[in-house]
Amino acid sequence: MGHGEKHDSEIDVDTPSAARMYDWYLGGTENYPADRAACEELLKIVPSTRELARNNRAFLQRVVRVLAAEYGVRQFLDHGSGLPTRENVHQVAQGVDPAARVVYVDNDPIVLAHGRMLLEENDNTAVIQADMTDTAGIFEHPEVERLIRLDEPVAALFVSVLHCLPESAEPAAMIRRVAERLPSGSFMVICQLVSEDPAIRDGVSDFMAEATGNNWGRVREPAQVDGYFDGLTILEPGLVEVSTWRPDSHVTARQQTDEWIEYGGLARIP
Repeated sequence: MGHGEKHDSEIDVDTPSAARMYDWYLGGTENYPADRAACEELLKIVPSTRELARNNRAFLQRVVRVLAAEYGVRQFLDHGSGLPTRENVHQVAQGVDPAARVVYVDNDPIVLAHGRMLLEENDNTAVIQADMTDTAGIFEHPEVERLIRLDEPVAALFVSVLHCLPESAEPAAMIRRVAERLPSGSFMVICQLVSEDPAIRDGVSDFMAEATGNNWGRVREPAQVDGYFDGLTILEPGLVEVSTWRPDSHVTARQQTDEWIEYGGLARIP
């Protein structure tokens, strides 16, 4: 969207959004000066952010391909999906089987506007507006009921979104609620930004909360992410920095620094 175009009245172009910032780090064009300025500032605190974003996107594509090709999953529920960039979940999954069904869930108006435009001609894919913590609302949504069949395995994705939730939103409880609604043999993909360094956790969390008008959560410790997998069967290679999760090759964008990492993995619902 160019600067001269009209934009949706709901879209606040002066307050950075995590989705648009992520888009900028990935080389996308769906972002505004405020987003770009916040990205530049964030790079001063955590210089590896661009590589981290690209590694995370590559992880998302790998894990969806593995789920579709190796585990036979044909339905995906992507929570907090963000802006459509190259090789989205539906493109990867439908590349394995054109009949694969994908529902994207997001509450950012720019994501909805772009997502719906992109998907108008794809009957097996939908974008719905919902807060990812509103599990009941998501599962009762007509598009979810149309596309997601709860008598066969579903992959629920929480990729690089849980750090957008504060502790008060109880991300671990949300994960449990979703797992309880999915049939046995379904899958959960969970990863988020973590750091062992309390100064980084607090510094980035404070910066992002201030930049986004408090529309953010926090960088957590790896042990908190481990807790999200309670009751689930973690699959190989376990919970890791995501560029090391079943890598396709050794040409991933190497993080030059590891002040924070994207950490998580794939699990099955028993």
